[in-house]
Amino acid sequence: MRRFTWDDLQFFLAVARSGQLASAARQLRTNHATVSRRIDRLEQALSAKLFERNPRGYMLTAVGERLVQSAEQIEREANSFRNEASSGASPVTGVVRLSTLEGFGNYFLADRLPRFAEAHANLSIEMVTIQQIVSLSKREADMSITLTSPRTDFYRYEKITTYRLFVYGLRSYLDSHPPIEKREDLLTHRMIGYIEDMIFTPGLDYHREILPGLRATYQSSSIHAQLRATLHGVGLCVLPHFMGSLYPDLVPVLARDVYLDRDYWCVSHQDVSATPRIRALAEFVRQEARAAERLFLGDALVAR
Repeated sequence: MRRFTWDDLQFFLAVARSGQLASAARQLRTNHATVSRRIDRLEQALSAKLFERNPRGYMLTAVGERLVQSAEQIEREANSFRNEASSGASPVTGVVRLSTLEGFGNYFLADRLPRFAEAHANLSIEMVTIQQIVSLSKREADMSITLTSPRTDFYRYEKITTYRLFVYGLRSYLDSHPPIEKREDLLTHRMIGYIEDMIFTPGLDYHREILPGLRATYQSSSIHAQLRATLHGVGLCVLPHFMGSLYPDLVPVLARDVYLDRDYWCVSHQDVSATPRIRALAEFVRQEARAAERLFLGDALVAR
């Protein structure tokens, strides 16, 4: 095996996440010929084919899929070291309270935030996942992960990631109920969703966007409760890909045609947004989301 560098892996990850040489080149601020040359060099060094080239772009091979996991781990370690090194002059101390949507908090951050806590032993961290009753404007939280970005001078807002939602059903439910061949067929199935008059942000109002007249008859204010109902075969549910993909028995329905895109935003008060504790946490969340872009978007489902 020939030697390769971390720089080669950065080119590999950029192509793996975008599926396009041109997009990767823009991200890396270079040209597509350089990206192509780096990918070829990495494949030669590993003596393995990492991508299938076709008119739609670059699709990962099985070997490429395995390399993504290792490369993302290396990326996280490098970013963590960079953060720790850069924070030497301004130690991260104090208390930071993070308010986050339930799904993002419990099914993404909960498994990652402990690493941030270990790296910042002098920082006290409070994660709140009942965002409906926590007000950033009343100083009940220092930072929030939201679906909207308040366009006012009082806040600093940064986009964390775009994520994609699909309609999921339990495999056994789908096998025992009428087939779903077109969008209108959803009307013949029981839908699971949020309690309509308790939806606290328009971004969670999924059903009317998918199909006029579609509404949930099994409703809960908790995305976790909705997920559990789906796993028990109660009906179909709109779930983020980073949640639904965790369960092999959940199947996306009409994935190429029926999906929604949403954005997560990091919001903090302008007067505290530059403090070491806020910047460190915001950067950690953003880097973790960037490293998990494929998990958030589920591009493979749309491309089928």
